[in-house]
Amino acid sequence: MTDTADIAAGRLPPAQLAANFADAHPPLSPHEAVVEASRCYFCHDAPCIEACPTGIDIPGFIRKIGTGNLRGAARRILEANVFGGSCARVCPTEILCEAACVRTAEEDRPVRIGALQRRAIDWLMEHEPTPFARAPATGKRIAVVGAGPAGLACAHRLAMHGHEVTVFEARPKPGGLNEYGIAAYKLADDFAQREVAFILSVGGITIDYGKRLGVELTLPDLRAGFAAVFLGMGLAGVRALGIAGETLGGVRDAVDFIAELRQTGDKARLPVGRRVVVIGGGNTAIDAATQARRLGAEDVTIVYRRGPGEMSATVDEQDWAQTNGVRIRHWAAPQALLGAAGQVRGVTFLRTRLDQTGRAVPSGERFALEADMVLKAVGQVFMADPLAADGSLLLATEDGRIAVDAERRTSMPGVYAGGDCVAGVDLTVAAVQDGKLAAEAIHRAVTG
Repeated sequence: MTDTADIAAGRLPPAQLAANFADAHPPLSPHEAVVEASRCYFCHDAPCIEACPTGIDIPGFIRKIGTGNLRGAARRILEANVFGGSCARVCPTEILCEAACVRTAEEDRPVRIGALQRRAIDWLMEHEPTPFARAPATGKRIAVVGAGPAGLACAHRLAMHGHEVTVFEARPKPGGLNEYGIAAYKLADDFAQREVAFILSVGGITIDYGKRLGVELTLPDLRAGFAAVFLGMGLAGVRALGIAGETLGGVRDAVDFIAELRQTGDKARLPVGRRVVVIGGGNTAIDAATQARRLGAEDVTIVYRRGPGEMSATVDEQDWAQTNGVRIRHWAAPQALLGAAGQVRGVTFLRTRLDQTGRAVPSGERFALEADMVLKAVGQVFMADPLAADGSLLLATEDGRIAVDAERRTSMPGVYAGGDCVAGVDLTVAAVQDGKLAAEAIHRAVTG
């Protein structure tokens, strides 16, 4: 069994920690980028464009890289996706643009679209840190709630159109999940903040920190004070396991663990268990487990209630975790968290199977895993309370999130929404597209 000393900081020397949390996928060299660009067929009806949620002209920017025009390539990307730098690093290209690449069918090796995109954007950020130009001022003021990818993509596009934008952000830093929710080795070297500064260089955008909807702000007040409002506050709630022992020491939400790790400058000061169990099957579970292992945890196990094909984490992400020494056990649901002296000591699980309706149900067989740290990664939920007044919601919802139309308009006139707070795919690139589409709709509305 374990004791409290099994959750400790400094399990690895500083040099090893620095290497473990450095950039996991180093950029292409100039020569490598040209060679990789030459593999593109520059398809006329390119399926990779259709597979990109933001509709980047992928053959167009790759052709420019091949001819040495990195500035032109980066501008082509930014026209569609102002978060092109982070998306190049964190986007699951293996199930989006690269999965659609015709090279995949021929050689099972697509053009490395994400790496090429990173090459172009990184070059522009280094050589032209303020590449954006605003249209003449319109005199219109727009409010944006949330400084994540959806909110900042919306704010940037509105600023480009000449509007003045105020972004209200609850946390002390902008960036949303890029800053607080992505594995440190995916967005290394403070890239999230450098990209935000790059985006804000357009001008016309003010960020007001420490402002939460439903506390310091209300939707009616925002609607009265601005020409339009965009909501991009993401998912603030975390699902509970609903089993005994969740309040034991050493049990915490995986999103909080990742956020703390992202904000801790000295990784040697961050405590981690010797035996860590992560419950869940998404990217958050993968990121939490892999980072726990890289902090020095000796034994890390992800446990998921269904099979590998049902995990929302991509196959590449699952392989990455296992390459880092993380075990993944399937077909098991947590039954109880075991503890002693107020600290978690283990988890009991019920093995599961599929019933006739396709649901995962207990099979009756049990097993236990020792653990001195348990990270819960069973999903985040939208908190609707900030949208309520006098006991009723001000906006219509769908599947537990804000309902929007194709232009990201909500049921309240003048109020738009996008990103994880609306129904859809929870990806950075999808959030950017929501913000972009909403900004164009807002611009048309406020300019008549």
